[in-house]
Amino acid sequence: MSKHRPILNLSLAFILLEVVVVHSRTYLGDIRVLKDLKNGLDPSSISPASCLSSWDFSLDPCDHIFSDKFTCGFRCDRVASGSFRVTEITLDPVGYSGSLSSTTWNLRFLQTLDISDNSFFGSVPESLANLTRLRRLSLSKNSLSGELPFSLGSLSHLEELYLDNNNLNGSLPSSFSSLVSLKRLEIQQNNISGEFPNLHSLKRLYFVDASDNQFSGQLPSTSPMSLVELSMRNNNLKGNIPHNLGDLEYLQVLDLSHNQLSGPVLSLIFNHRSLQQLTLSHNNFRVLQVPRTKGFTSKLIALDLSHNNLGGLLPAFLGSMPKLSALNLEQNKFTGMIPTQYALKAAVQKAHTSSFERLLLAGNYLFGPIPGPLMSLKPGSVDLSLVDNCLYRCPDNLFFCQGGDQKSLVDCKSFRP
Repeated sequence: MSKHRPILNLSLAFILLEVVVVHSRTYLGDIRVLKDLKNGLDPSSISPASCLSSWDFSLDPCDHIFSDKFTCGFRCDRVASGSFRVTEITLDPVGYSGSLSSTTWNLRFLQTLDISDNSFFGSVPESLANLTRLRRLSLSKNSLSGELPFSLGSLSHLEELYLDNNNLNGSLPSSFSSLVSLKRLEIQQNNISGEFPNLHSLKRLYFVDASDNQFSGQLPSTSPMSLVELSMRNNNLKGNIPHNLGDLEYLQVLDLSHNQLSGPVLSLIFNHRSLQQLTLSHNNFRVLQVPRTKGFTSKLIALDLSHNNLGGLLPAFLGSMPKLSALNLEQNKFTGMIPTQYALKAAVQKAHTSSFERLLLAGNYLFGPIPGPLMSLKPGSVDLSLVDNCLYRCPDNLFFCQGGDQKSLVDCKSFRP
């Protein structure tokens, strides 16, 4: 008789499991996806205190949230059919390792998928396009590789897309222009190449960071009018700054540094209606256009034009811009004397006008005496540097002359603007 007891126990177990399945409040297809997600992970990456360690599929997931099982990592909501559907998966950043292709991602009601700060590897699966109600997708800071699937462009409800800090390559799919609800796009710190697609049709897009990739070609001739911040630092972009930047009435931050851009620094930038921070350093700009209104209506707070090939006299109008408090013109080919406007803006406080908190002019061909107002500045009052120029007497006892000598007389005499 004892030989038959295991069989009876096993049969009883199947009956109990069937009862659990029949009376499950969670949609069975959603349970299957959660199971596949966990089963696709390296078991050694599921630490005892992690969310996934509490996923015990002998119980109903949505019916045991906030118990000692299924303690975290996902959310359920009741839908019109009366069943509970998984609406959010947000994994804790504990180093889960595995492939996203272990499941088909058939979660029709999922609105958030966040697996950031883990160690997922492999490609971004085409099946993510099944998440038709998705609003937020965050795959940041993993080890994902390969090209982005064209199918991602079908996620018409997607508002936030975070793909940054991975090993993704290939070009950015043209289908991204169909992400009509997208507000925020972060793809920095990858190896994405090719030309940056025209996203002009994305009427709600306000934040784009595509820095530290391999984008080439020119900047798009048109951009979403809703843009507030655009960063494409450290790519291989060439050509001129597009004139349409003057039409972006909400743009506040623009960083195009560390590229191969050339042509003029357009005058429209200095009278932009909303631009506050502009970084164009480490490019090949040669000419700085002077605006007709001399920048008195400018909103610029910080301007970095360092490490270019800009020449001529220092543009005096920059010292009259009311909100400008940080100016970096280092490592160019400016010549002439330091304008009085610069010295006064650094040394004299004026009502309704910002003073220079940072004024970096090192590495040019400026000559003549140091303006008197600068001589009265005390160390720590202003971040000021005048080294590596052709100034008459810049002794080390002046804090803004420390850290480097002036150019030799031979170099200064041989310079031809």
